[in-house]
Amino acid sequence: MIPTLGPQWLQPEYLLDTYGEAFLWIAVLIVFVECGLFFPFLPGDILLFMTGIFIANGRLEDHLLVAMGALVLAAIGGNVAGYEIGRRAGAPLRERDGRIVKRQHIARTEVFFDRYGAAALVLARFVPVVRTYITVVAGVSRMHRRFFLTWSFVGALVWVVGITLVGYLLGGVPWVRDHPDLAVLVFVVVTSIPIVVEYLRHRNDAPLSEDAAEAS
Repeated sequence: MIPTLGPQWLQPEYLLDTYGEAFLWIAVLIVFVECGLFFPFLPGDILLFMTGIFIANGRLEDHLLVAMGALVLAAIGGNVAGYEIGRRAGAPLRERDGRIVKRQHIARTEVFFDRYGAAALVLARFVPVVRTYITVVAGVSRMHRRFFLTWSFVGALVWVVGITLVGYLLGGVPWVRDHPDLAVLVFVVVTSIPIVVEYLRHRNDAPLSEDAAEAS
């Protein structure tokens, strides 16, 4: 038995055992909150992955397409909420440095946005923390709504369908079915790669930014 990742009440196995078929709707709520309401450390990736596994092995009776559709809508809804908050709160939100909204998270997301442009709304789905704040930054910068909604939909579709399908396809593999904890651990390691890459890029970019500031 490997150690659990995060608090027990957020573990997919615990949620399924405790709430049964309501698991999907709890996952929908968590994805919605993570994608726009300033709680960047909720386990959205893991829940998508495990939803696919649970459906594949019959522990969750929801139809795969229904589950993915509900989760896509939750991801888009969270994005819209974050965008509207950013659009209305504007610059003061960027200067806030509280327990939930941290200036460093906003700054890191702005760097990500500057680097990738519109594609950031798709790529950010796979980078925790950035995934939460990218929509707020889009709102603060007053990105055109139609443009934002289009790319937000594309990002939600790729993220939800991609990760849930991977879980579903692996759910039929005996080793994954028999060792779900280890499967989650492997998944977390793999999905942590974008975090490490972004951290290294951000660290390497910092001296360049400082030099540019001094030169000006």
